This record gives sequence, C-alpha cells and structure tokens, in this order.
Amino acid sequence: MYPFIRHTISLIQALSQVKKGQTLTLNEVSEIEFRCQLTDIDDYFEMNNGRILTLYDLGRMNFAVRTGLGRQLFKQRWNLIVAGTSIQYRKRVRAFDKVTMKTQIVGIDARWIYIEQSMWVKGKPCSSALLRTGITKKGSLVETAKVLAALGQADWLKPPEPWVQEWIDANEDHRWPPMGEIV
Repeated sequence: MYPFIRHTISLIQALSQVKKGQTLTLNEVSEIEFRCQLTDIDDYFEMNNGRILTLYDLGRMNFAVRTGLGRQLFKQRWNLIVAGTSIQYRKRVRAFDKVTMKTQIVGIDARWIYIEQSMWVKGKPCSSALLRTGITKKGSLVETAKVLAALGQADWLKPPEPWVQEWIDANEDHRWPPMGEIV
C-alpha cells in the first residue's frame, strides 16, 4: 500500500521548510530523514526493494516543493512523472534504521529531467537510483524549456553528466520484450 500518511507528513514538512525560507536552487541537494518502519520491511527484516522506490517519491516531492517546482505543478496543472529508473543496492536498510535520502538533478535535456536519489544509513550509501522524469499536462510531455521558464530559470543549463549520458545512450538500444510471446 502506498504510504499516504507518510507522504502527507513529508509534504507538510517541505511546506514548512519553504515557509522558514529553507528553499533550494535547482543545483542544490534535498535531504530528508526518516526511519525504516515495520511497514517497509520484508521477511528478512530489511527494507523491501519495491518500498525503496516508493519512498524515493518522498524525496522528489521535497525537492519539487523546495525548488518552487511544486507550486508550478499546482498552478499549471502539470504532473511530475517517472519515465525510467535504474537502481543499485549496496547495503541493507534494516528495520528502525535512520535513513537520510538525498535528491538532486544530474542532467536536463529538451524533454527530460534526470534525477539521482540515494539512501544513506550511518554515513554509508545503501542504494542509488537514476530517474528519467518529465512534466506532463493532459498526458503530453511539457518541454523542459517551458518548465524552466515557469521557474524563472529560462537560461539554466545542466547537460547530463557523462555517466548519465551513458545511461541515456544505453537506453536507446534497449530491447523491449516482444508482445504476445513468452520470453
């Protein structure tokens, strides 16, 4: 089940940070902290890999609210979508561990905003995700130039970092499973 209560609490915390003047620029890193709860774990008492991806939503929401993107999403009736993800797991997150999540933009092109997110426990990286995200309106992708203009950042450039560009290029060659066939 989606963690709606946690999502609401995180949204209130992000809005409170903005009210206190704790905003972010598009170049900065958002950090949030939380504890791994019993509803996050699997049979091995560690955070479930699917839950990790779900909790990364909270970090992107905090980043969006604190950079002003959240306000534009609401004002323009835009939606923030994820169009691709690659994740690596390095260390287990155990029940009740205190987790620090970091979110940052690592590249932007004409269509997509590339975001890196990571979870840390006791100063050690546990997982890292690279996401291709976009802004849509009525099901159509909004060009990033329009998004940046709405944020007052029309001349902001952040070409994808080399490792991100490699991921983008590799996705061009991605083989999709044939429809209707058992693979």
